Amino acid sequence: MEPLSQQKKLSQLPATAICGNDITSSCLYVSALTIMYAGQYAFIALLLVGLVLFFFRKIYGEAVGALPLNGGAYNILLNTTSKGNASLAACLTILSYMATGVLSATEAMRYVHSIVPLFPVLIATMVLLTLFLFLTIAGISESSIVALVIFIIHLATLVLLIGSCILFVASNGFNTFRINWHTPLRGSIGTALFLGFSTAMLGISGFETSANFVEEQKQGVFPKTLRNMWTLVVIINPLIALLAIMIVPISAVGSNQEAFLSFLGNTSGGHWLATVVSIDAALVLSGAVLTSFIGVSGLMQRMTLDRIFPQMLLKKNKRGSSPRILITFYLLCLSILFITSGELGPLAGVYTISFLTVMVFFGFGNLLLKIKRAKLPRPEYAAPSIVLLGILAILIALYGNVKMHPDYLVVFLQYFIPAISIIYVFLKRKAVIHYSIVYVNKFFDKLRQISTFSRFHLMREMRKLNKQPFVFFTKGDNISTLNKVIIYVKENEITQKLKIVTVLQKELELNETFLRDLEALDRAYPDINIEYLQIEGTFGPELINKLSNEWHIPKNFMFIGSPGDRFPHKLEDLGGVRLII
Repeated sequence: MEPLSQQKKLSQLPATAICGNDITSSCLYVSALTIMYAGQYAFIALLLVGLVLFFFRKIYGEAVGALPLNGGAYNILLNTTSKGNASLAACLTILSYMATGVLSATEAMRYVHSIVPLFPVLIATMVLLTLFLFLTIAGISESSIVALVIFIIHLATLVLLIGSCILFVASNGFNTFRINWHTPLRGSIGTALFLGFSTAMLGISGFETSANFVEEQKQGVFPKTLRNMWTLVVIINPLIALLAIMIVPISAVGSNQEAFLSFLGNTSGGHWLATVVSIDAALVLSGAVLTSFIGVSGLMQRMTLDRIFPQMLLKKNKRGSSPRILITFYLLCLSILFITSGELGPLAGVYTISFLTVMVFFGFGNLLLKIKRAKLPRPEYAAPSIVLLGILAILIALYGNVKMHPDYLVVFLQYFIPAISIIYVFLKRKAVIHYSIVYVNKFFDKLRQISTFSRFHLMREMRKLNKQPFVFFTKGDNISTLNKVIIYVKENEITQKLKIVTVLQKELELNETFLRDLEALDRAYPDINIEYLQIEGTFGPELINKLSNEWHIPKNFMFIGSPGDRFPHKLEDLGGVRLII
């Protein structure tokens, strides 16, 4: 199998299409929902969402530009805080993708069922999820072609729909708009905008996906995907909401919520346009399912590389995809489909809270990046005020959604608590194995043969985990820095071996104080075997590749301190080396 760096990477258009299908499909539901809460001011609420998304375009651009590795919020928090905190963000992201995938697949099949009612929606949803499982197993290049075709068809359909609406308004005048504009609101304008804004924030799902497969994109493509998605959202959603209140009475929006764009097409262009919009809706919602598979694949691969999930999931096929990860996600999607029976309410509850919370985590990750990795080079910079405003806006939207649908929080916790518990067990499996050994000794005290057998296998698993060495590259840091490194390794990794490596050019030597400090640390931590090595050469990607191959240590088990502005290499060129100081 060819290495990732040599595999064909995605250019701007297919990369945008993969995440764009998700974010642009939001117009199918978010316009109607926002009008129901904000009335005639819905387009203003949607423009406010565009402003918040502009903030997060900067936030994502800085964070992922500084740490351009798969994993999104997980990757940012992993390199700025503990693995436990990063895993929390990852758990929320996986839940968000599960709910998005099942919700999109169910809605797509409902559109198909409205046109050709041949199969039950639940069975059709299973078939669609299975289809995209095999497509993503075939590889991201093949998946991107399908995503691109769907994306182009969807944009063309939206242009056709918007054009038809504009012609309808030009022919019939603004009488409906005047009536709608003077329709009384249920509360004040402020309340309407608050509830409309909270609802409209659900229309940016997919924006975070590009950060989860950034390693599969060509150099410089990631910020362009953010720009493209932002441009589409800030134009399409407010424009459709504005045209809608010019064409149909606000009172008719609620009764046509589930297929609002088809209803709008039927009103402005006739039955043929409604049919075209319905077919497009089924296609683009299917594209959002594909987005979920691709996004979660990049995230779970990174988590597995970091030994959160079992290593057997990493096995790749000739196409470069990880079938076991994709099958695991597929089974999780089927489980949530059967548990909820495809009901939109529970799915929306899981999706809403998990997605918005991931956005908050990403904002906090950006702030930590500024504090802990201030010297790390980055292509752009989001001012702290912009980051804080972005976080505040997401928290307001999160509060608004829980206030409107308190049952969402209960449903979310029913899925989140088991999910984070499983991940926590994986993170703490060294302690789990340790206590299992104690339990086996006590429980099978009278059955010594069984006890010996069980103890042997548990001890073997413990030794297997502990023998994995980790590496920290130091330039001769003081004892305080090295102490922080060892504490980090003890708290976040399962190992008893740490190589501390200094790369020196010819005729350079470390001072004796550093060596004495290292000996003191070795005595202070008897449970970790600290090995110090001096290597002659130049620190960079070639040396890292060489040491990784010679020592059989994955690159993501190698650590460095945060590099400064004069660091001659890009972080992504180091192959996943992590920042811990």
